[in-house]
Amino acid sequence: MKKLLSSMFLAILATSLVACGGESSSSESSGGTSESSDQAGNSEIVVGWSQMENNNPWRIAETESIRNEAKERGFGMVYTDAQGDTARQVSDIEDMIAQGVNYIILAPREFEGLGPALKSAKEAEIPVILVDRLAKGEAGEDFVTFIGSDFVLQGQRAAEWLVEEMDGKGKIVELTGTTGSSVAIDRKEGFENYINENAPEMEIIASQTGDFARAEGQRVMENMLQSHSGEIDAVYAHNDEMAIGAINAIKSAGLTPGEDIIVVSVDGTKDALQAIINGDMGATVESSPFFGPVVFDVIEQLIAGESVDTEIILEDRFFDSNNATEFVDEAY
Repeated sequence: MKKLLSSMFLAILATSLVACGGESSSSESSGGTSESSDQAGNSEIVVGWSQMENNNPWRIAETESIRNEAKERGFGMVYTDAQGDTARQVSDIEDMIAQGVNYIILAPREFEGLGPALKSAKEAEIPVILVDRLAKGEAGEDFVTFIGSDFVLQGQRAAEWLVEEMDGKGKIVELTGTTGSSVAIDRKEGFENYINENAPEMEIIASQTGDFARAEGQRVMENMLQSHSGEIDAVYAHNDEMAIGAINAIKSAGLTPGEDIIVVSVDGTKDALQAIINGDMGATVESSPFFGPVVFDVIEQLIAGESVDTEIILEDRFFDSNNATEFVDEAY
């Protein structure tokens, strides 16, 4: 009897130890994963990372940069992917708040629509850091800071190059990003204002969203080539994925990108730099996705009780035939 009781006690003890210890678990949450860092240091601090979608090289690089930096610095992390759905992203953030995260990193899908999430975070006294896109609200009040590029300047730099390349003459079609997103609004403004003010003989004859996606960019470009047959001299795409889609459509139509139709874009991905090397794309303005180090510098400043700037603008490079070969191997 003593041996039987002893065996039962050991079995119960072993079961308890397994249940209480071991590796941190991972679970699905609003289309994304919820995970805790196993690093030492700041592991008691949990950061929520709300990605709007993770379906192209730029987004994947951004997601990895932030998640890897959290692990390197020893922060716990709750990560979600809204899969291009604003309502889901709001729900993701509400879930993070309910889980008691200490900070939220947010890449907003749209400028409008994230108000309820920002309000909930503010009421819960959880600082929100916006990355790569803005959401409607006041920096320092509704969110701590915005970290990203100068999107208006990106559009302007693309326009400057195209005006010079085309000697200030020609007809352009524009593939815009996600409707209602701050980045699409600003890249459109910067490009169109520069064209209108500096190249009166250049005309934007069509502008339509490709939703920052390669397949959609190709589909939209195919339609534009049909509806504006023989008229199009250049394409301005709000990101490289749509630009690559447009290049595919141009080739399918029996035309030569870079000769019959010039393509300029924004992002600076490896595919875009290779397209420049191949002669298919003219130029692309860099828009860095590597926010991780800057984001966690800000979080550590907040933890230390230090003030942070309400806007942190990254410096972006410009790639064309003069330097694409030099940087292609380091691109994402």
